Amino acid sequence: MTVDFLVEFEIQVPVGASETDVTDRERAEAVAAEKLVDDGHLLRVWRRPLPSGETSVLGLYRAVSETELGRLLDALPLRDWMTVTVTPLGPHPNDPANGQVRAGLPAPRLTPAYRLDATLGEPLDLGETAQGRRRIVPLTGGSFSGARVSGTLVPGVSADWQTVLPDGTALGDIRYTLRTNEGELLSVRSRGVRHGPADVLARLARREDVDPGEYTFRTSTRIETASPRLDWLNKGVFIAVAARAPAGVIYDTYLVT
Repeated sequence: MTVDFLVEFEIQVPVGASETDVTDRERAEAVAAEKLVDDGHLLRVWRRPLPSGETSVLGLYRAVSETELGRLLDALPLRDWMTVTVTPLGPHPNDPANGQVRAGLPAPRLTPAYRLDATLGEPLDLGETAQGRRRIVPLTGGSFSGARVSGTLVPGVSADWQTVLPDGTALGDIRYTLRTNEGELLSVRSRGVRHGPADVLARLARREDVDPGEYTFRTSTRIETASPRLDWLNKGVFIAVAARAPAGVIYDTYLVT
């Protein structure tokens, strides 16, 4: 279970700090912020005008506890120059984000689990069958990384068994095996759909580099492992946002909480 926090930063650059030091820290801060976003800890950032004419920074963060949040903030390159105020946030029954959720039930939230960058081999096209055009696309390698689990894809036991509809829509039965950096094995199975305008799907079929915003590629995912350390994966419900690259595929997999 995670908690959201509103964090306000006021940055005071020490007198005598060199321009080079300030620039280096600001660049390192931007890199650290990107990592927090990738790991699902930093959700939003705003500027707040102050009466003095200066500004402070407001950030919406997510962590399992205030202790974890403190550890994340202490690692920021500008932390020594910051005055930080942390406010834990709790759910409210009138929150518009709940949308159509029935009263008394929490709205689902997405927490990044990992990003998989996989390479693809040549598809094996079975042709038109009674169930539609069938083809098998092997996943030949790649790596994955997340806040709690990272490693590599196991080739030879990973592929996408596709059904391609007449309009170019691809229905995927994606089964792949991952090996963590600690040597644990994860069996992953996803049911997916990739659809979009005919011309965009044609460009994907030609293995052109297409902006993922031009089409829809989503999956529902289940993960199985014998690792006691990673038992939370067995109990999780996951979805993925995917993108097809000329020589590979990217899956951003999220835990639904």
